[in-house]
Amino acid sequence: MNVLDLVRPDLRGFGGYLSARKQNSGGAVWLNANEAPLAQRFDTLQLNRYPEPQPGDLRRAMADYYGVPDSSLLLSRGSDEAIDLLIRALCVPGADSILIQSPTFGMYAVCARLHACTVIDSPLQETAAGFVWDIPGMIALALRERCKVLFLCSPANPTGQSLPAAELQRLLDGLAGRCLVVVDEAYGEYSAQPSALALMPRYPHLAVLKTLSKAHALAGARIGSVIAAPELIAILKTCQAPYPIAKPSAALALQAFSEGALASTRAGIAVCLSERERLQERLHALPMMVQVFASDANFLLLRCTEADRLAAHLLANGIVVRAMSHYPALRDCLRVSVGSPADNDRLLAVLDTFPGATHA
Repeated sequence: MNVLDLVRPDLRGFGGYLSARKQNSGGAVWLNANEAPLAQRFDTLQLNRYPEPQPGDLRRAMADYYGVPDSSLLLSRGSDEAIDLLIRALCVPGADSILIQSPTFGMYAVCARLHACTVIDSPLQETAAGFVWDIPGMIALALRERCKVLFLCSPANPTGQSLPAAELQRLLDGLAGRCLVVVDEAYGEYSAQPSALALMPRYPHLAVLKTLSKAHALAGARIGSVIAAPELIAILKTCQAPYPIAKPSAALALQAFSEGALASTRAGIAVCLSERERLQERLHALPMMVQVFASDANFLLLRCTEADRLAAHLLANGIVVRAMSHYPALRDCLRVSVGSPADNDRLLAVLDTFPGATHA
């Protein structure tokens, strides 16, 4: 199949905005972009000049890190922009739909609705061991509703589980030529499950989202990427804002791929995994916990006897967790990020002071 068959027909020959940096590069005297000719005295990065639309050094470093051709990678302002670009490029407003699996990351539905696209839901199924995907149901629903894009978060947010590679292959086989499958791997570095990138050479209708916000500890830099077939990446570029990546963010993010920074990232992941195990064991023993769900991410989902009151108690003691009451299936749940060892010690100490805790 040609993945371009899934792109909006009116965008297949679309050139997008031709910015000054796209039109010309090089030269010694820049008079083509109406910039201020002199930088501010405090400016060490020449921020009087517009940045590269896709900073080459950073794009190549990330492509090398993920083991993909740089023509298959588009830098984005976090994963959020990549989600929006994919819907913008593939879905005709007012006509097309996407498929999600609730409870899941809310930006898939938000971006779809902002583009006047229908959101089709194939809910996760809760089992005694946790949440799982209904792969046959997802395939059937996506085909019946003619969904253009299927978003799947693995490891899943907020439920924490990873999709096994065999199940992903089953999904891709069932939707070949009919739907773009987007695997959001924001939490992939914390999982033992292989990346979906390994399947990309076989499945042109697969796209993978990556971010530097989690394991690489650069949430404030807002650097993400979408990895897909080069012809789809070319279309996404035409739909993107002229200068999406700020020069300071690009310069900082490039440092994340030095050997020293990557060693620090690996060490941070190891600490997170150890703390996740410790937290899971300690939390499971607390009387107000109904279930501590297994997690392949850097957070734990907790089902509690008094979730709202527990969240308020934590907040009163300076600890902020995420209430899940906006998800119908998780009304009695909290999501807790795995913090530093000191953060986690503080969390456990405050939980021990929760008044009136009773066994579920």
